[in-house]
Amino acid sequence: MMIFNNTTSSPSTFLLTAFPGLELAHVWISIPVCCLYIIALLGNTMILFVIFVKQQLHKPMYYFLSMLSAADLCLTITTLPTVLGVLWFHAREISFKACLIQMFFVHAFSFLESSVLAIMAFDRFMAICNPLKYATVLKDMMIMVIGLFICVRQLIFIFPMLLALKTVSFQERKELSHPFCYHPDIIRDTYSNPWINSFLGLFLQLYMTGTDLMFILVSYVLIIRAVLSIVAPKKQKKALNTCVCHICAVTIFYVPMISLSFTHRLLSSTPRVICSILANVYLLLPPVVNPIIYSLKTRTIRQAMLQLLQTKGSWSRNVRGLRGSWD
Repeated sequence: MMIFNNTTSSPSTFLLTAFPGLELAHVWISIPVCCLYIIALLGNTMILFVIFVKQQLHKPMYYFLSMLSAADLCLTITTLPTVLGVLWFHAREISFKACLIQMFFVHAFSFLESSVLAIMAFDRFMAICNPLKYATVLKDMMIMVIGLFICVRQLIFIFPMLLALKTVSFQERKELSHPFCYHPDIIRDTYSNPWINSFLGLFLQLYMTGTDLMFILVSYVLIIRAVLSIVAPKKQKKALNTCVCHICAVTIFYVPMISLSFTHRLLSSTPRVICSILANVYLLLPPVVNPIIYSLKTRTIRQAMLQLLQTKGSWSRNVRGLRGSWD
């Protein structure tokens, strides 16, 4: 099935947009965008590989980190074809069915990342506030059940949003504000009344990410209260240091996502180039920054990566030595 087509026009197609007004500079813009995609793909793949290979990382905290990296990796792969298609080949047209599929995965993995961040907050709460119960509560089976629950949760709540879009009458050549399909962008400027779809999308946004964010805030209120009750300053600092990476991940995920969502729904007069920049920040910032933060701030992850690189380097030297001896 051909997703892109530059020549056809029908009521079932949308026009993607990368950076409005900067079409002539798309080739140059694609260079840093490609670099960010490469960093996101390699960084999250490396995190997943290290956690899978290293036995000492088979712990709840790192299982949840692998879920976060998997969500970031899948979100990156979901938008990669259309973003590079627009920047490299000016392939702006995308069919309605392909747009729905991409929109489903964009929102599913985005909501999944929100749920994983909430679970990671619970992990930090248990580790700091109830360390004696940590190992008994967060067993491997419980982690599998949690992972399955949050995946099913996304499917149950996103499918109604897709079904509601089937009843909307779109313009013949609807021009989107982003190089990917995003629900608030799709329902804007439709022939039919978009109020129901907009309300449904906002409800899902507030319910899925709002409840996760509230859970995170409550968890950190309890964590801070527990940390303040610790007498030794060094122990206080050590406890808070374990939360730094997660706080950074929460910030770089929720700030762009909330800004983009409310810009579409509440600030309709916002320039399209601003929406485009927010969309690309929302898509690329968490997948790029999360692996860097966890690699730099988490000593066990950093050491495991260095060990793998050293092992690979020594293996390569041994192979070259064997080839030299045969020669």
